[in-house]
Amino acid sequence: MVDLHRKKIWKENLGSYAFLVPWLLGFLGLTLYPMLYSLYLSFTKFNIRTPPEWIGLRNYLVMFVGTDSLPKDERFLNSVMVTVKFVFISVPLKLVFALAVAMLMNKKLKLIGLYRALYYIPTLLGGSVAIAVLWRRLFAGDGLINMILSNVFGMQNLPAWISNPKYSLYTLILLAVWQFGSPMIIFLAGLQQIPREYYEASSVDGAGRVRQFFAITLPSLSPIIFFNFVMQMISAFQSFTQAFIVSGGSGGPLDSTMFYSLYLYIKGFGFSEMGYAAAMAWVLLIIIAGLTALSFKVSGNMVTYGSGE
Repeated sequence: MVDLHRKKIWKENLGSYAFLVPWLLGFLGLTLYPMLYSLYLSFTKFNIRTPPEWIGLRNYLVMFVGTDSLPKDERFLNSVMVTVKFVFISVPLKLVFALAVAMLMNKKLKLIGLYRALYYIPTLLGGSVAIAVLWRRLFAGDGLINMILSNVFGMQNLPAWISNPKYSLYTLILLAVWQFGSPMIIFLAGLQQIPREYYEASSVDGAGRVRQFFAITLPSLSPIIFFNFVMQMISAFQSFTQAFIVSGGSGGPLDSTMFYSLYLYIKGFGFSEMGYAAAMAWVLLIIIAGLTALSFKVSGNMVTYGSGE
């Protein structure tokens, strides 16, 4: 009796299983297997031309402490510091800017849909090679930015921002902040879900716009702020295109724009150290997972979820 019942359930769900097969094959062949194989490669010396040679934890030791035969990889540690600095400056600035623009776009104005689309365009274009090339020209010594600062504001002896190690990273931070469209749209959706009655009641009680922002808007948007922060943090840690194009693939000047993903690319495809690059990829995964878990841990007292009533 039980077998007949199982056969009946199997037949009823056969179509569903058939539709799952392409996804399952893709997951196993294009996601799970490459992940497990890269984990294996991270414990090997592999240069593509020869079979992987098992070396245990040597790749990981070289990253942090070095070995008897190989010194500590200082460029790796520098790439971590550059990336962390980029993430924790660009992400908060991007979210602040995105929220400010979202509040401006949350108005009943003529052509508001057009304005929203225009403000979203930088996100569509910002990650492209063409924009990175344009950015490189804008902040060059003879670029448009210096021309404006010199001719309009009378500033002299301006540096070549993109090739000066003091300022090069900040030009990439500015490019990242300029791509605020995605979190802006999410903030805008959240703003439109806040009941107007909250603001009307607070106005009756004498609350001004600043008080309303801190007492109503921010608490109501706290889950969305948290979501945007986590997603933008994960994305920022994986930034590659901008640094690659602006620095010419070198991470210069003086490794000031050597993002983690860029250094991983250089080690893997520039020096054919695929085993070391695989180890770097797993370290990045651990860093992102750890910071994401920490964000969830500390968010309990800061994120306010509605009761649903």
